[in-house]
Amino acid sequence: MAQEARCLKAQLEEKEKEIAALKNKLAQLEKSHASGLELYEKVTPLTPLKAKTALSNEDIMRYSRQLLLPELGVQGQLNLSKTSVLIVGCGGLGCPLAQYLAAAGIGRLGLLDYDEVELSNLHRQVLHGEENQNQAKALSAANSVKRLNSTVECIPYHLQLSSENALQLIQQYDIVADCSDNVPTRYLVNDACVLSGKPLVSASALRMEGQLTVYNYCGGPCYRCLYPLPPPPETVTNCSDGGVLGVVPGIMGCFQALEVLKIASGQGSSCGQQLVMFDAQDTRFRSIKLRPKQAGCAVCGENPSVSQLVDYEAFCGSAATDKCRKLNLLSKDQRITVQDYKSIMDNAEPHLLLDVRPPVEVDICHLPFSLNIPLSSLEERKSEHMQLLQERISQLKQQMEGDCWPPVYVICKLGNISQKAVQVVEKMSGSEVDRITVKDISGGLMAWAKRIDPTFPQY
Repeated sequence: MAQEARCLKAQLEEKEKEIAALKNKLAQLEKSHASGLELYEKVTPLTPLKAKTALSNEDIMRYSRQLLLPELGVQGQLNLSKTSVLIVGCGGLGCPLAQYLAAAGIGRLGLLDYDEVELSNLHRQVLHGEENQNQAKALSAANSVKRLNSTVECIPYHLQLSSENALQLIQQYDIVADCSDNVPTRYLVNDACVLSGKPLVSASALRMEGQLTVYNYCGGPCYRCLYPLPPPPETVTNCSDGGVLGVVPGIMGCFQALEVLKIASGQGSSCGQQLVMFDAQDTRFRSIKLRPKQAGCAVCGENPSVSQLVDYEAFCGSAATDKCRKLNLLSKDQRITVQDYKSIMDNAEPHLLLDVRPPVEVDICHLPFSLNIPLSSLEERKSEHMQLLQERISQLKQQMEGDCWPPVYVICKLGNISQKAVQVVEKMSGSEVDRITVKDISGGLMAWAKRIDPTFPQY
């Protein structure tokens, strides 16, 4: 009976999500119509930009401060007005990038993002406001840009970039800026730019660091020249997992805007064969010279093996999403659901709840009866933590009858690093550790907040 009730509740939750999604879509269409901007949900052919032969009096007044620069001048401004730029991702990087490109007078901006605005976006994605929550990011960004400069043509794309649509879309733009936060999209955008002959201005930001490079530009390397193979999915961290100080992607997005404007105006970029690295902690920049274009590169080499776009999620072994990733490192019998763990709690079964998040996350929220030993400490076998773990297990053993040992349930934010922790603990040796059963709690604390305790903080 309880299992049937849980199934019905899960079905009800799915239907409620579908209804909410339909309501959001209707609201977006209504807002799109009201703003005069069409929200594209598929790729459609664009008409060529009309080339200006002279600046109007309004143009001269608007852009007067940059027109005075010998590096730009009137011809540079005219070059900007006839250039189209596709921004892939309207988040922490894409927002300042779009803002400054529009302010500078770029001719056409394609703003692509499959996601909607969430409260957790607002500390870094500065084109969106509280009133834009649940609105398509592409439309929200386009509306903000149009308020800044109504002469710029903005085309919001509320869609997922894929192998089926990337070439058709990218071929219609002069320059592409990669502001995504996942590995499959980086390979997809790179390959589409190489096959289309478009320069790619790419940046990334995580925690207190940022990086920027211009790929496939003036005979320089592409992304695959430097990274022929993707990293293992479990080694990749994004902002949802590792965090980021909002101003860091803001700085890197501004640097992307700088390089795009230099290329578009005719000055040219100096980042075609170097990696610019920003350390926000020490407020320091440094540049690393990159190796040149590789003759054996799979996509831009002399005999390329990639002549068309492939399945990049399969190639990378991970999803093309900026959302929190979900790993599957354990078998089904090595994991339990939050509902199962709630039953264990309710029945007062002796056990140890091991929270393996870093202390900074534990300070945000935690279950009061958990023991915190960070995954890094488990991996390093720090003696004080190992001793603490064994002592806690021994204490619980005394509460149990016979030769039984208390199980250990491992929890983290999303059920990713907790899976790694299970693998680490299972490999440990020691009189207590050898005898215990260790299982991961699927979905972690965020699943606990959604399915068990709605008052528990989400982050």
